Amino acid sequence: MSSAVKSGRAAALLSDGPTILDALPHPVLLVAPDGVIESANMAAEIFMRASVAVLRRHPISDFVPFGSPLLTLIDQVRDRGAAVNEYKVDIGSPKIGAPKVVDINAAPVTDRPGAVVLMFQERTMAEKIDRQLSSRGAARTVTGLAAMLAHEIKNPLSGIRGAAQLLEQSANEDDRALTQLITNETDRIVKLVDRMEVFSDERPIERDPVNIHVVLDHVKRLADSGFARHQKITEEYDPSLPAVYGNKDQLIQVFLNLIKNASEAIGEAPEGEIKISTAYRPGVRLSVPGTSQRVSLPLEFCVEDNGPGVPEELVPHLFEPFITTKINGSGLGLALVAKIIGDHGGVIECDSQIRRTTFRILMPAYAEPASPHPAPDRTD
Repeated sequence: MSSAVKSGRAAALLSDGPTILDALPHPVLLVAPDGVIESANMAAEIFMRASVAVLRRHPISDFVPFGSPLLTLIDQVRDRGAAVNEYKVDIGSPKIGAPKVVDINAAPVTDRPGAVVLMFQERTMAEKIDRQLSSRGAARTVTGLAAMLAHEIKNPLSGIRGAAQLLEQSANEDDRALTQLITNETDRIVKLVDRMEVFSDERPIERDPVNIHVVLDHVKRLADSGFARHQKITEEYDPSLPAVYGNKDQLIQVFLNLIKNASEAIGEAPEGEIKISTAYRPGVRLSVPGTSQRVSLPLEFCVEDNGPGVPEELVPHLFEPFITTKINGSGLGLALVAKIIGDHGGVIECDSQIRRTTFRILMPAYAEPASPHPAPDRTD
């Protein structure tokens, strides 16, 4: 079946209102000859952050940046009268969120000259998983490094620290400052090695149903009474969110790290703000390597700040060990966050631009274990 015939059928389905197209995970839009959005499926409403009723009142140009490649693509389809595909197009804007990198399929409607059907396929998920796998490979390298450091460095450091303490007892005031420096620096290196050793812990984590809002409220209290006491923290929670299947202590560690990073990014900015949000996002499913099983990741948790943002060249490597934007940072905090989320079967990504950086976590919900025996039939 040709693209033109397919697009004609898709246009007819969209024009008829809620249809089977609402079951598609990809956004589909019907753009009229005058450029106004005529209809959209449910995925498109979520993608465009607007209902069909709102979308129908606006041309497609209202939702994308001026001079967007998407508008050029629509013109090409009208001129050629044939379908056109474009890959890795950023159509992000303040209205629909940014960045929004998609593959676009644009096709003409056979019986309506000038009308165009658009289908978007988001690339962020595939690339996000790619980065997660790269980060896990780097984490395995740190695992071997940590095991070596624990043996080859921590033991000699213990001897160096002990010798410095002995010298301190008979040293004058000037030399005592130097022995104290040796002690402090050996302690700092030991703490760094201890943090790296966390990566070598391959034991299965103990997991239970966890109310994520209890975790977030606890972390917010810690932040409000400590490092973020002079900063504004707002919440946007979905109160009906199901429990996450996770380890409460490790999830506290994850969000404490993310909120502390957001706080440090804001610094002393008077308008600085940290936003914590939770939402249910059905439709995100991942294949489990080595099996035919697909895991749903419907729970979305975000930590957003309006700081200066992460340098663009660092974003793809942000969750790798020893990558940091801090002057005195170790670069292990976000790597550990990625490891914990990965151990929970989830994924984490970072969307960063000036005045808005968002760390987004997708995780599976808790599912009641199936009963090993069917309930007895009591109808007799």
